Amino acid sequence: MPGPFALIIWCSGMALELVFVVCSLARKSFLRYFFFNMYFLLDLCSEAARYFFLIRFGQSSDAYRYAYYYTDALLTLGLYVALISLYSRVFGELKFGKYVRLTAVFLLLGTAAFSYGVVAQTTDRLVTSFAYELSQNLYFVGLVLTYVLWGAILKLRETRTRVVQFVLALGVYFSAYAAIYALVNLASKYAVMSSLAPILGCLLPLSWTITIWRHSEESRLMPAQLVAVQR
Repeated sequence: MPGPFALIIWCSGMALELVFVVCSLARKSFLRYFFFNMYFLLDLCSEAARYFFLIRFGQSSDAYRYAYYYTDALLTLGLYVALISLYSRVFGELKFGKYVRLTAVFLLLGTAAFSYGVVAQTTDRLVTSFAYELSQNLYFVGLVLTYVLWGAILKLRETRTRVVQFVLALGVYFSAYAAIYALVNLASKYAVMSSLAPILGCLLPLSWTITIWRHSEESRLMPAQLVAVQR
């Protein structure tokens, strides 16, 4: 069983995700940010499933590890979809939405195929390795896409406060997870993911909740502020 500190972090992350959904409903932005809300609701369901396997089989069991890695892959996919929805919002006025979605699908399929190819020769650990490899590669793709989107925001002078801050938070989140996967080379894969991931899991819903609560959809950043952020 995880210790008291781990349980506090775990519960805090779930509470913050629920707060974001409630704030979205209160601010009448649930459908506008539908994929964000679905991601957090999916994460709440995943945490419930992990808790079930944790209590039933124990933290060191294969069943719990399978549940952990496959729900993690599913959540990474959900966050990827949320990121693509931000692309659609930024490029929507340029009528590029169709091309953005097609590119996203090809990137997703290519990442899945590459991940499978990496672990296909090790059938004895294919079950967990594919889920882990897919999550890792999707986080890398998400990191690159987030920085590309940030460059597009600067180029197009996007000033919607919510969009800008959502993208900035995603950039920090993906960067932090990239660092976590790098730490896997220095420590146990499962130990690193299970100890640091819950802490990072609190940061994204916290930053997004602050953004959606403090700023309306009509809120705008001044161009000078955007340039200052770029520096």
